[in-house]
Amino acid sequence: MPLTPTGDLVRSAAEEGAGVGAFNVVQIEHAEAIVAGAEAAGRPVVLQLSENTVRYHGALEPLGGATLAIAAACDVPAAVHLDHAESPELVRAAVELGFTSVMFDAAKLPYAANVAATREITAHCHGRDVWVEAELGEIGGKDGAHAPGVRTDPGEAEAFVHATGVDALAVAVGSSHAMLTRDAVLDFALIARLGEAVPVPLVLHGSSGVPDDDLRKAVATGMRKVNISTHLNKTFTRAVRAHLQEHPAVADPRRYLGPARDAVAAEVARLLAVLADPARVPAVS
Repeated sequence: MPLTPTGDLVRSAAEEGAGVGAFNVVQIEHAEAIVAGAEAAGRPVVLQLSENTVRYHGALEPLGGATLAIAAACDVPAAVHLDHAESPELVRAAVELGFTSVMFDAAKLPYAANVAATREITAHCHGRDVWVEAELGEIGGKDGAHAPGVRTDPGEAEAFVHATGVDALAVAVGSSHAMLTRDAVLDFALIARLGEAVPVPLVLHGSSGVPDDDLRKAVATGMRKVNISTHLNKTFTRAVRAHLQEHPAVADPRRYLGPARDAVAAEVARLLAVLADPARVPAVS
């Protein structure tokens, strides 16, 4: 089916009281696995490319174009999102290529400069019907640039959204990027306060470090888009390593990338079911 606007997926999730899974694509096998997992789960999905991944591949278009094509062939609603873009030029390139949403990350800038830069990007994207996510309150652990323990202030978040016109806000509530263990401690009371103060959907970054029950609780408390990357990379690498250990003479990369792709697809399907079922864990009042 055709690509679905990211905003439509998030609005539908909000109506259901569910969360939308947003999974990062590092190579083409990730995109294929994410779509296969979404189809198996019968749930909508967001495929994401980060600025770091674009830098790794040397350009946006090869992997971005492939991801758009794979998502457009998905049997369930799928969107393609640019994740953690600090470059306005990259944002414009993604919009031109056909991405349905972007996350513009100016969180390293002072507050006033973040507002000005984000407002300019938002106006550009809205003029082309592209949904915009932004960040206020640094998410701990990202490339060592952000201090763990940072929390988003609800009043500042509300003012930021009104000043910039963004469609969604990534907030700092206790998760950290690139966690290899699933033991992050989320501040659910803060999520609830942010949900009351902020007039747009909330986005949870660093969700690889959050255990299943806390993912459910975060959704029940107000998170609508849930980003997961490192956890899937661990799943992928574990499957590659196991295959190579069992078959040390293998030379054809398809022999070990295929099982890794299948493992990621199964984990995507499982995580989408978790995000669709927040009722299993009561919301925090």
